[in-house]
Amino acid sequence: MLAADGRPLKASLNRALRRQKMRALMLIAPLLIFILITFIIPIGQMLFRSVENQIVSDTIPRTVDAVADWDADAGDAPSEAVFRALAMDLMIAVEEKKHTRLGSRLNYETSGISSLFRKSGRRVDDIGEVYADQFIALDEAWEEPATWVTLLADPDWIAEQAAWNGEGIEPAFVVAEQARDALPQTAAIYADFAATIRDVDGDSPIEEEPWNVVYLALHEDLTANPQVEIDGPLTGLVSNAAREAQSFEREDVRAAFAHIDDDWLDVEVWQTIQTYSPAFTSGYFLNAVDLQKSPDGPVWQPENEQIYLTLFWRTLVMSLTITFVCVLLGYPVAWLLANLPARKANLLMILVLLPFWTSLLVRTSAWKVLLQQQGVINDTLVWIGLVVDDNRLALINNATGTIIAMTHILLPFMILPLYSVMKTIPPSYLRAAKSLGATNWTAFWRVYFPQSVPGIGAGCILVFILAIGYYITPEIVGGTRGVFISNRIAYHISTSLNWGLAAALGAILLAVVLILYWAYDRIVGIDNVKLGG
Repeated sequence: MLAADGRPLKASLNRALRRQKMRALMLIAPLLIFILITFIIPIGQMLFRSVENQIVSDTIPRTVDAVADWDADAGDAPSEAVFRALAMDLMIAVEEKKHTRLGSRLNYETSGISSLFRKSGRRVDDIGEVYADQFIALDEAWEEPATWVTLLADPDWIAEQAAWNGEGIEPAFVVAEQARDALPQTAAIYADFAATIRDVDGDSPIEEEPWNVVYLALHEDLTANPQVEIDGPLTGLVSNAAREAQSFEREDVRAAFAHIDDDWLDVEVWQTIQTYSPAFTSGYFLNAVDLQKSPDGPVWQPENEQIYLTLFWRTLVMSLTITFVCVLLGYPVAWLLANLPARKANLLMILVLLPFWTSLLVRTSAWKVLLQQQGVINDTLVWIGLVVDDNRLALINNATGTIIAMTHILLPFMILPLYSVMKTIPPSYLRAAKSLGATNWTAFWRVYFPQSVPGIGAGCILVFILAIGYYITPEIVGGTRGVFISNRIAYHISTSLNWGLAAALGAILLAVVLILYWAYDRIVGIDNVKLGG
């Protein structure tokens, strides 16, 4: 069968459906893009921090490569070669002001590393000075920036640099192939030196004397290859330096770092660096469940530091308790709203909505005043004789205070879905049940309650999801025994700045909520949840 345009009817229908779908997609595209940019991407980036660990390998790449083969079980700090690599990496990191960030990252795993990196950063520029003095004493040409440029720079870069008029961006330094082959360590660290002073300090390698660690690398290259050959005007200079370098006074870089801080000889420090060298890590997720990463695999945190599993369990139990209490208190209020005359129901609805007109912080602070031992509630209980004055109730800085305050705050979110569903239940159903001989209780339980279950489901989901993520109210009234896992997430984001651990805790909490949501759907059925209608 053909359509009016001569196409097969089935093809024409499919084409029309595709056009309709494209039009519908175009209509919602702005909203989808907005959600993607402002919600999905930021959350994805935050959750990515739970496994991202590139700061270590990006900041000290030479050290990461050198320490990879180190055996921690030997019980001794790494060899001299590792410390030489660290000196070069740390010099660059100090100039780029990254060493403190690296120290803070590793300090999450082993206390004291942050101060170790800060202290070393102030003195790392002295490492290699012994070699700098000896090379300059051998020939003052080694002190001239032009000598290093002639020795290491690519001829095309030299020409491009000479043609640069000082406007715009200075050409990026390029190492000559000959220099890279003959003096690999020197060429690599000098290229980093040139890039750093250009990008960070705004200077040029043709005007700046190299760092002391460049001389350290030069000595290492010349002693490793005494027969080094460099073509060009500096052949004699390099050949003479290669001969004399064999008799130079040596610097023990390992001992130099130990002199800065003897913690550099601590095996635990190097185990931490080695363990957290990969670009991605499971360490944050292990920490989030009271484990820690070690060279031998995951191990439990010390017993006095195991708090996160307790907080996760407390968060789930208290959120379920708050949800259950909200059902008990909200159901009769919603029933009254749905069955009272309109005038009285409207007045009661105003009272239900009244808390929304007050700041959450004000409401929580008010409960702090009400619940304290010298507060209004305890004073009232003492006045009516239910509680003796010297045995007042502890209603704050514990789980009780958190449950009371959060139940008050979240109760409207239970009442409103229940009310919207109950309002749609015809009163004639109850009258019909009673006319058939059912008691009030039987009519309610067999007829009315089943029809209100979708409202209970909607209210429970709403209250539970809100409760499990609350952190302001538990922080103010919960003390140490009433805080949720969300309080620790907020702490790591705003105070400790351990965003990786915060992201891991958030990812686990999200996974728990999704699992509970799936279980609810399997048991109750999400299709049975209604907000009215």
